[in-house]
Amino acid sequence: MTSEANKSDKELWFLTGSQHLYGPETLKQVSENSRQIAASLDGSGRVPVRIVWKPILTTPEDIHAVCLAANSDPNCIGVITWMHTFSPAKMWIAGLTHLQKPLAHLHTQFNVELPWGEIDMDFMNLNQSAHGDREYGFIGARLRMNRKIIVGHFRDPEVLTELEGWSRSALAWSESKSLKIVRFGGMNMREVAVTGGDRVEAQIQLGWSINGYGVGDLAKVIAEVPDAEVDRLVSEYDDLYSLVPALRKGGALRENLRFEARQEAGMKAFLDEGGYRAFTTTFEDLHGLKQLPGFACQRLMAQGYGFGAEGDWKTAALVRLGKVMTGDRPGGVSFMEDYTYHLTPGQERILGAHMIEVCPSIAAGRPNLEVHELNIGGRADLARLVFDAKPGPAVNATLMDLGGRMRMIVAELDVVAPEHSMPKLPTARALWVPRPDFKRGAKAWILAGGGHHSAFCQAVTAPEWEDFAKMAGLEVVRFGADLDLHALENELRWNELAYKLGVR
Repeated sequence: MTSEANKSDKELWFLTGSQHLYGPETLKQVSENSRQIAASLDGSGRVPVRIVWKPILTTPEDIHAVCLAANSDPNCIGVITWMHTFSPAKMWIAGLTHLQKPLAHLHTQFNVELPWGEIDMDFMNLNQSAHGDREYGFIGARLRMNRKIIVGHFRDPEVLTELEGWSRSALAWSESKSLKIVRFGGMNMREVAVTGGDRVEAQIQLGWSINGYGVGDLAKVIAEVPDAEVDRLVSEYDDLYSLVPALRKGGALRENLRFEARQEAGMKAFLDEGGYRAFTTTFEDLHGLKQLPGFACQRLMAQGYGFGAEGDWKTAALVRLGKVMTGDRPGGVSFMEDYTYHLTPGQERILGAHMIEVCPSIAAGRPNLEVHELNIGGRADLARLVFDAKPGPAVNATLMDLGGRMRMIVAELDVVAPEHSMPKLPTARALWVPRPDFKRGAKAWILAGGGHHSAFCQAVTAPEWEDFAKMAGLEVVRFGADLDLHALENELRWNELAYKLGVR
């Protein structure tokens, strides 16, 4: 549950449509009922932002004005609309065509049950959502609006779940439009295809400002970190993690850990100074650094920053947006890579990992802080957190530039506990089974062009990523337990045509 203290300062505006035809007494009741619905939603403990009631709307001018006001208010991340009575939909055209914030259409009504023995025409005139929302729904379809339609009584737990998820997606979209990403080294790993993309188009469509800095610029900041800050971080590591003997006080590699702390503090200072909330590194450009920033990347992800390895700015952005959607939920979000397979028939598994950079927010228990050789990159031995991911449902989200458009893939999966220990594997890892099964899940991912990097999410759902993609105007392909490969092939083919025709 989301407490008042944990709510974001962002807002969703609750807009109610009616008209003057029904007279002042009916409008007074419409106003009171809509106010109560907004208050109920706001006080439900489910929605992570504030829901702000606005006076009922009965004229085109009022609707247009409130939509423009929503656009210009930096705290407003979206609007929820509901037609208590019949609200002629032509009144909404000017407002909706200018609205630039995400739109949810809540198809609800004030009462749960019909008052069978007392129902009369006064009741019917007041409670007309059943056809008032259909009139409004038509204009949304006619205008080709990207909108979320939520159906049911406003106190229905399923309605609250949908509204909560959509509001988290709206928070991510608000973050996306001002997201700054720094690429340390300013390059993708050489000759790799899927991690590249059109950074200008990403800024136009998604709001992401992506810029590169020489690693020497970062190394300078790292070198200037005060010893007192290094001491503070190392003490924090002692408290949070199970350290191998060599990294403990007096251990042979304690100084390696101090440099890791210096890297973390320097990278955080660089990011915060520039307003960056996501970043990338690459082991092919480490000028001025003794070690690849790996443990520092784990730590910074745990603090809410997005990360992508090998210059992968798209996944770095998705990890950050997943962190925003997570809020105070249990679970985590991490950079992840599909690494290797277990292919025993009937027990197929995907082992996801990376060299170092997996976020401890997904850990099943207290992580071990260990130090090992880095097999590639030619740098000093590295400390890193080693753990297994928590079992349970999760999703992988990835984004590809297809040339002319971007496609998001959202794949549902189930994380499982390893049946065997992996004492020689010096990385954090997650073991999972794609839905509906390994063969179909892997084939669908490859068929849709999914990359080897993803935002691995145990605290963000597939519908929430899908809602975000729709807000951003992205093509989105989602598959899970109901995956039909033949239907997916047709969907991809039809999507290709739709985007060539400019249909969204």
